[in-house]
Amino acid sequence: MAEIVYPPVIAAAKTMFRLLDMKIRIDGADRIPRSGGAVLVSNHISYLDFIFAGLAANPAGRLVRFMAKKEVFDHRISGPLMRGMHHIPVDRAAGASAFGAALKALKAGEVVGVFAEATISRSFTIKDIKNGAVRMAVAADVPMIPISLWGTQRLWTKGRPRRLTQRHVPISITVGEPMRPKRGDDYDAVTAGLRKQLEELLDRSQRSYPEIPQGVWWQPRHLGGTAPTPEEAAAMDAAEAEARRKG
Repeated sequence: MAEIVYPPVIAAAKTMFRLLDMKIRIDGADRIPRSGGAVLVSNHISYLDFIFAGLAANPAGRLVRFMAKKEVFDHRISGPLMRGMHHIPVDRAAGASAFGAALKALKAGEVVGVFAEATISRSFTIKDIKNGAVRMAVAADVPMIPISLWGTQRLWTKGRPRRLTQRHVPISITVGEPMRPKRGDDYDAVTAGLRKQLEELLDRSQRSYPEIPQGVWWQPRHLGGTAPTPEEAAAMDAAEAEARRKG
């Protein structure tokens, strides 16, 4: 397919990274296959995660087609960009359509990006994840590659003001060992293994982060920060969902 929008967007992002002197570290980029389909499964801590998760595949010369909620595609600014980059809209009322589109892309040799937690983690830990990524990888017979992001929450996350021009922010992007689930596997057990690997990758990134002050909002509670605990975050998510339901 023609790539008119994606390459300029990547170039613009890299220019911005340089201007802001972001300290971006990518570990394990060689684990992204240079050809063929793959499901890239990332944690989710920022509204900008698709940019940085996609950056992990850049050394392999791959463009990642991210699955994102339909509302992003409906926006007058982000919508044309998302469609131009051939990302995949997800309408939660009609999930089968998004699954089918992702499967088609995978079988065509594309890398599809998935945020398995579905929503941003306010606690900056790994939330419960569903087995959709596993089912996609099995149906397309492609590897599933876990990836953790850390530092992106400092730029723009849920419940916090945007700080897009903040300079010198370290960003850690860590690619884990590919997983190859097969038909007949216990999908829930494989999903549990995926979550465990995401937790280990994220914990490694958090503990090796170059700036770890005590008591900051963007640090998880168990590492001395003031982010909500997973239980508090779950209660906040439930309250938000209830408010949305009531309109």
